[in-house]
Amino acid sequence: MLPPSRRVFSRLLLAGSGLAALSACSTEAARPTSSAAGSPSAATSSSSATPSVTASAAPSAAPVPVSPAATAPGTTPPPAPSAAAAPRHSLTDPASPWVVVNKHRPLSPAAYVPADLVQPSVRLAVSGEAALLNSTTAAAAEKMFAAAAAAGVVITLASGYRSFNSQIATYNRWVQAEGQAAADTASARPGYSEHQTGWSFDIGDGSGRDSFTPAFANQPAAVWAKANAHLFGFVVRYPWMFHTITGYYYEPWHLRYVGVDAAGEMKTKGIATLEEYFGLEAAPTYL
Repeated sequence: MLPPSRRVFSRLLLAGSGLAALSACSTEAARPTSSAAGSPSAATSSSSATPSVTASAAPSAAPVPVSPAATAPGTTPPPAPSAAAAPRHSLTDPASPWVVVNKHRPLSPAAYVPADLVQPSVRLAVSGEAALLNSTTAAAAEKMFAAAAAAGVVITLASGYRSFNSQIATYNRWVQAEGQAAADTASARPGYSEHQTGWSFDIGDGSGRDSFTPAFANQPAAVWAKANAHLFGFVVRYPWMFHTITGYYYEPWHLRYVGVDAAGEMKTKGIATLEEYFGLEAAPTYL
């Protein structure tokens, strides 16, 4: 769970836009500090080819732009691609790269544990289970982190896998501190967290600057990831101003692996959320 001071700061930032902070990524970590767990060059050599990437832009102090489509009341989501009609992967199996976990779609089984958890050879800001990902996500992360490093951008793994028991402890602390209603705006309930699948992780930049706050969107690591993550199969799972669909406000640090084809199609077609991509109902609150 984030320290109260950092959660309050995040809420104050969002309050400036008339919002209250919702976060799927409440973690045990405070300001992450970088520690090497493998060289970027080693990760690069393990890939058969590295996609070309977009150079990171300098961070801007300007507010993140609001998507008109996301804020207009009663907006109809973009049409889902043809793949949604006959998915190539399961949308319910937690071992599937296309599993959709949100406030309407808990994991089944609730205490699911990935069978292939590994520690990727990337810069780490955490240890223990939080430094783990499933093997597919880990391999893609190694390629992405290496490409970022080659572009002069430092990205760290700030929080990876989170077990069901860890989520119980994290969520219960929020309930005890703020009550369940407030806890549901700050921490995913046990069995409802993408982190438990091994397909998701949070990023930092090694400095801890603006970690787990909306302002992280302007740091080079987040700017680079937003522009290039799709080349390695990742999407920003909780985009700006799509909380009425995903159930969570903007988390520029939270990346989700869905595969290069799906991530690329979402980028090309301007589809912001997995719910829209797969033609699923919005999940702003728990059922």
